[in-house]
Amino acid sequence: MSGLNASLGYFLSVVVFAVLVQTLLRKWPRFSFVSEFAASFMLVACWLEIQTIVEVGQWAGGLGQDVTVTMLFVLLLTHGVLCAGTSGNPSLVVQKFLQLEAGTLPTALAVTAQFAGAHLGLLAARYYWSLELTDMHMIKNLMSRECGTSLQVSVVQGFFTECACAFIFHLIQLNLRRRSALIRVPLIAVLLTFFSHVARSYTSAFMNPSLAYGLTFHCPGFTFKEYAVVYWLSSLTGMMLALLLYMGHIPRLFARNLLYFQKTRFRVPKGDKHEKKKK
Repeated sequence: MSGLNASLGYFLSVVVFAVLVQTLLRKWPRFSFVSEFAASFMLVACWLEIQTIVEVGQWAGGLGQDVTVTMLFVLLLTHGVLCAGTSGNPSLVVQKFLQLEAGTLPTALAVTAQFAGAHLGLLAARYYWSLELTDMHMIKNLMSRECGTSLQVSVVQGFFTECACAFIFHLIQLNLRRRSALIRVPLIAVLLTFFSHVARSYTSAFMNPSLAYGLTFHCPGFTFKEYAVVYWLSSLTGMMLALLLYMGHIPRLFARNLLYFQKTRFRVPKGDKHEKKKK
């Protein structure tokens, strides 16, 4: 249990740091994009520790799969509650941009902050492993340079897997965004946990470009370009397809509704039609 206690202490430290950053930035709305930095940092730093428990914990700390699935769900639920208004996901930020809900500069700053937060989360996790507080972390520290990639299939299979998962996720997210947070946050957490568990032997279904960058881009097995196709291009493709199906068009790209016929709300009175015929 010492390994689990150390991990819980690490999770708590990361969450407190992210909450402090978001709390301090509420006084300066101009720097609100930094909240995305904190949200991405929290997500990547904690998810890396959960990956450690998945890879090493079962035989070095006696932690089974039920523990890791529960911890992942709790992480996603906590992230959704504490990071309300931010996502830590570049795909969701770009989605708002395509819906004309955000400008070009705020979108660019938010995406940059998310990747910066992901990189810092990776550095924080590596430093924590280097402390070797438990046997599990000592083994992980030795394995950190030769980490196992999350991409377990070919690039083509990985692309379509991530694209399909991203499409379903964004379609559900679009339908839930007007719902109460009490309904939306737990359902999204359950959905992401389910996808991660089911797609573990394929791509792990990150559906988040900055999260994938922090978790698997540094692992050998594929080139940076191949990782980008699987985890970046596929997520954006799935998101745009979901947005197109949900709205019938993508407002930032074209205004005409391609899928749904919009009936006019105003009808011409019958009397006017008869008068026009007589004339």
